[in-house]
Amino acid sequence: MKVFALNGTRSFGGLVAAALNMPLSAHEEREFEDGEHKARPLENVRNEDVFVIHSLYSDTTQSANDKLCRLLFFTAALKDASAKKVTAIMPYLCYARKDRKTKPRDPVTTRYIARLMEASGIDSVVTMDVHNLQAYQNAFRIPSENLEARKLFAAYLLPVVKEDAAVIMSPDFGGIKRADQFQRTLAKQLNKELPVVFMEKYRSSGVVSGERVTGEVKDKTVIIIDDLISTGGTIARAAAACIKLGAKKVLALATHGLFTGNPDEALLQSPLDQIIVTNTIPPFRLENTGIKKRVIVLDAAPLFAEVIKRMQEGGSVTELFDD
Repeated sequence: MKVFALNGTRSFGGLVAAALNMPLSAHEEREFEDGEHKARPLENVRNEDVFVIHSLYSDTTQSANDKLCRLLFFTAALKDASAKKVTAIMPYLCYARKDRKTKPRDPVTTRYIARLMEASGIDSVVTMDVHNLQAYQNAFRIPSENLEARKLFAAYLLPVVKEDAAVIMSPDFGGIKRADQFQRTLAKQLNKELPVVFMEKYRSSGVVSGERVTGEVKDKTVIIIDDLISTGGTIARAAAACIKLGAKKVLALATHGLFTGNPDEALLQSPLDQIIVTNTIPPFRLENTGIKKRVIVLDAAPLFAEVIKRMQEGGSVTELFDD
């Protein structure tokens, strides 16, 4: 097999390749004066199973749209070069939050992304903790895998909350299933029951409201879990509500740390003790911020490496997430 990582995700791709005990395959990316670009493999891929690692988040040099375009062009070039099978490994999938119509004539962008990837010749896709699993699975007509960070989080939290009376919180009603799944994973390792609570949340025209917490948090260590942190406003509101109700300590888990806007403005004054994320998105926006010292970054690369290995060898991916 061949494993490529486009330049925008070269660092993470290198970690995955190291975990696979193999080098990244060579490729070329060229930039042109008019803003256009091209990418091509520098190795023979005929009749090969090819994995392309590219995380589709905006950074200081490329937008999410730019990264998506590069992924589509490169995977199409691989198919033109007679690759047998091409799998797109996207640790973070852009536009995953626009998965349904919330207003008249709204786009369902997740479905459009799926069509573009299918049209470019991608045979299967892999991402991690997508925003809405059902929408993601329904959008793609090609095989789609969704990896989960809950075992990474549980392994980190086990010594941290071992002696605490803890509860798991979803910061909105839509995340209750995610919170419940994480509760089962952590409770099994701690060998004790962990209640699940949630906070009401309403969003209209970008304005978020709702502060009621359903469940008991007084004198408890509250573990808030979500798929991502964008501005941090939702996590900060949930943490403040818990402390107001008498919680002893609040931790936050989020697979993808976007940290858009001004992270200090949203999070520095919050009562969060720790914010635990993975490196599906490097925390580059936290440079020169005060909140950075409270953020813990867990390495998800070995998990992606194991999934690539199992996909190549015909092993089970779902077994990795069984409790």
